[in-house]
Parts: sequence; C-alpha cells; structure tokens
Amino acid sequence: MTITRRTLLGTALALPCVPFAARAEDAWPSRLVRLISPYGPGGSNDISLRLLAEELGRSLHQQFIVENKPGAGTRIANDTVAHAPGDGYTLLYVAAPYATAEALFGKLTYERRDLQPVAMAVIAPLFLIISAEAPYKTLPELIAYGKSKPDGLTFASPGAGSQPHLAGELLFRDAGVKGLNIPFRGDAASYTELLAGRVDATLTALPTALPYIQSGKFLVLGVASAERSALYPQAPTLREQGFPNVVAAGWYGFMAPATTPRATVDKLQAEVLRALAEPVIKDKLTAQGLEVRPASAAAFGQFIDNETQKWSALIREAGLKGE
Repeated sequence: MTITRRTLLGTALALPCVPFAARAEDAWPSRLVRLISPYGPGGSNDISLRLLAEELGRSLHQQFIVENKPGAGTRIANDTVAHAPGDGYTLLYVAAPYATAEALFGKLTYERRDLQPVAMAVIAPLFLIISAEAPYKTLPELIAYGKSKPDGLTFASPGAGSQPHLAGELLFRDAGVKGLNIPFRGDAASYTELLAGRVDATLTALPTALPYIQSGKFLVLGVASAERSALYPQAPTLREQGFPNVVAAGWYGFMAPATTPRATVDKLQAEVLRALAEPVIKDKLTAQGLEVRPASAAAFGQFIDNETQKWSALIREAGLKGE
C-alpha cells in the first residue's frame, strides 16, 4: 500500500484533540510556578509556604517561587489569583480572612466562584495572652475585670476581620462583656502595648509570644482550639473554661483559578498532602507554631464554607465593617 501525503494529512486531521490536551495537563508543571502569599515576608504564612514550595519543587522537578502580595486584608493576593490564567502556574496560599472578606467589605473585585480549593495545609492556634503584671491572672478574673470597667476590655489584634479580632469579638459576646478591638501592624507593636498595660489582652500565635512567656513577662490564659494544642499543652482550651463557641485559628491552604484543569488540581493536591506527611516538613512547621492539618480539595472547600457562615454571622451581629 502506498501512503501519500494526502493520506497522512487526513489521518492527522482525524485524530481527536482530547489526548493532546490530557498530555498537556499531565505534563504540569513544565515551567516555573508562582505561589502567591497574601502577607509580607517573615510571617507564618510566608515561612510555611516557602517550606512547602521547596518540597514541591524537589518532588515535581520544577521551580516553585513565592511572591508576596500583602495588603487589603489579603484581598490583593486573592484578586491576583482569581484573575490569573487557569493553567496551574499561578496559585494562592489562601489565609483565613478569605472567608470573611465579603461580609466585612461588601462587594469584592473577585467572586468566590473564581477560585477553587486544592488542599488545606496548616492551622495556627490562637493563644489568649496577658501581661504578667496585669491585675488579673485567670480567664474568669479577666472577664470580671472587663465587667467592672465602663468601657469593658481592650484587645490587641493584627487588624479588623483577622482571626484574633473575630475570636476576641466572640469571647466578648459569649462572656457578656463590652470589648474594643485595637488593631496594630504586627505582633511587636501589640506586645509593647500589652506590656505597658495599655491593652488588656490579645489572641496570638505562639512563636512570637513564646520568648515573652518563657521570660515570665506574659501569661497564657488559654487557647481558642477545639482541643489542647500540642504546641503548648499546658494551656487549657477556652471551651474547657466555659466558652464552647470560642474556637478559632489562623489557617492556610492552596487554591487555584476556577478554570484550572481537574487533572492539575488533583496532581497538586496529592503532592501537597504527601509533603505535609513528611516528618521533616511537619517538624519544621511545628517549630513555626503551626499544626499540620491536611485536607483534600473537597474537605477544604467544606471547611471554607463553614468558616464563612460562622464568621459572617458574627460580623453581621456585631455590626463590624472592614476598613
């Protein structure tokens, strides 16, 4: 049989397109991948992402770089990825304020349907901290102190709508005490005010507070977790102390543009979950005051929905507005 150029051309045109598309997806990643962090360098979000980026790069034989896009309560980073091409080369390391942005700020420059969950990674437990020089030494004493003051308690937080702020509002509500959130840029400023006695308490991640705790300058009254944290197990939960609803934590995970192919999402999900199971990665994350909390795309999506409903209800009830 003689094969002509016309025969070859006809055969090529008759081949289906799907296998080629599938092979392109299977080849991901074939070039550099951008991981967008909603915070600046040096924090737990940035540090944990860089650890995971290095591990993903090693296992997938491609470069994963972290780009910090802080500001606007994480909305700048969220918007960047929501409007990025859905090719798997621009991904978001999403943080807890993602779930509360719409309730706080109203209409956004992106919609939740523009992004899809990939995998949950870690949580940052929040510890209730006071100055060791304060006139109260326990949670009941702190609440009683707040009720004795006309203006109630003052709480330091890293900003309106942050998990420390919302957890504080939840504590105010359930304790029946007035409260005022005072936002600061970073832990250092809030700790200065706490030590000076100009704010009554704060809810914060452990690593930055630990030197003050170890030196006896701060006291830990509890942790806003469902169970005691292995990071500091001597701290009782707020649930144990009569506040079963006050459960909150910072959290981080991966999201991708909604148009990203399922095969790419599945591959990234598998690699993230594998990385989080590595003992050396878990140890490094624990050293940063983080608890590994791996979850699939479906489970992470449900978690985000639950967080959105819970905190949006509180935001409406308390009349909170973002700035």
